[in-house]
Amino acid sequence: MAIRRSTTKCTGLPTIVQLRLMPVPVQAESLAAAVLLCNQAATVVSRLAWQHRVFAVVELHRLAYYEVRAQLAGLGAQAAVRAIARVAGAYANRRATKKRAHIFRPHGAVPYDARLMSFNRDARTVSLWTPTGRVTVPYTGRPEDLKAVDALPLGEADLICRRGMRLLQVSLTLPKPAVREPVGGFVGVDQGVANLAVTSDRVVLPGPALSGPVGGNGHVRTLRERRHRQRRRLQKKGTSAARRVLRRLSGREHRMMTDLNHQISKFVVREAERTGRGVALEDLQGIRDRVRAHRFQRRTLHTWAFAQQITFTRYKAARAGIAFLLVDPAYTSQACPECGCVARANRSARGRFVCKGCGLAGHADHIAARNIAARGAAGWAVINQPHATGLPSPRRDRESKPPASAGGS
Repeated sequence: MAIRRSTTKCTGLPTIVQLRLMPVPVQAESLAAAVLLCNQAATVVSRLAWQHRVFAVVELHRLAYYEVRAQLAGLGAQAAVRAIARVAGAYANRRATKKRAHIFRPHGAVPYDARLMSFNRDARTVSLWTPTGRVTVPYTGRPEDLKAVDALPLGEADLICRRGMRLLQVSLTLPKPAVREPVGGFVGVDQGVANLAVTSDRVVLPGPALSGPVGGNGHVRTLRERRHRQRRRLQKKGTSAARRVLRRLSGREHRMMTDLNHQISKFVVREAERTGRGVALEDLQGIRDRVRAHRFQRRTLHTWAFAQQITFTRYKAARAGIAFLLVDPAYTSQACPECGCVARANRSARGRFVCKGCGLAGHADHIAARNIAARGAAGWAVINQPHATGLPSPRRDRESKPPASAGGS
């Protein structure tokens, strides 16, 4: 019998909430043993996969299932299945670049599915598999996260042991709200290197509009340059102490930029929701192949997290029911939003725009954001225009087709 997913899971929006487990000392030891054993099992499967060059999940299951259960006492059947799936996923996108077998960290996150865990929502407890048997552990979290766990469909979860805490990151499916009509137009957002984001409302992000320790775009560039010099100095030194510092600093810049992109996307979506508008961004896919940068600027260009900012804005807009569009980025910073004049000479300097046709002057990034907003409104009108037959557009509803002719063609 085929297993059908619920309508919410098929059409909803995935999200993740974090719960904190509160085990007694004996349960904490059992959970730690489960994390160690599952990561050890994944490493064993990974070495077998690399040795035999078998990476597809079905073939890898046939190769490694009985072998890994024979080598590791206490490993359950479903835990072995999840370890095999982890290995297949680890090699799915990085097989060509790897020079050796993938090794899983002993204390890395371990996935749990419906056969390894079960929730008692009334008692706020979760039953988790361990090598010594199941343990029932109470959990807590933010009120909104607990409310989501109580009401929404649950998916897989990751068990994490971090600084003495036991965390459970649970995947949920939110109901997808209907997209509201952008009656007030669109908020255009121009992404760049000097300024991470500038909106059509003249707001420069990050800046005074965002709270936090980062003062602005100049502060971001200073911090990134400092991290780059620090990494280069430690890599050149090459001692064991330098490598320890590099491990401690690893991911710090990435976490900073991820937090900034979250703040920027949240501000843009909230502003669009407050004013009844949609959000329009440039479609920058493949920009690294199209743009030729000086060798001193390549590092800045290739570490530019524009795709992450687009992804964050897209899913936040979907959760709020706000229209979201990606528009053509061609000539957005060289076109005049008033008279339509497009000329390279309109950009008198990097951040300066002066139209040669009508004389409109302003910051180039703000002019680009205005053009993006206008293209978003035009694109939304094209998407939502009625079909020639009077029925809804087939791009919105594939079932809406013109009635078949009674006679032959």
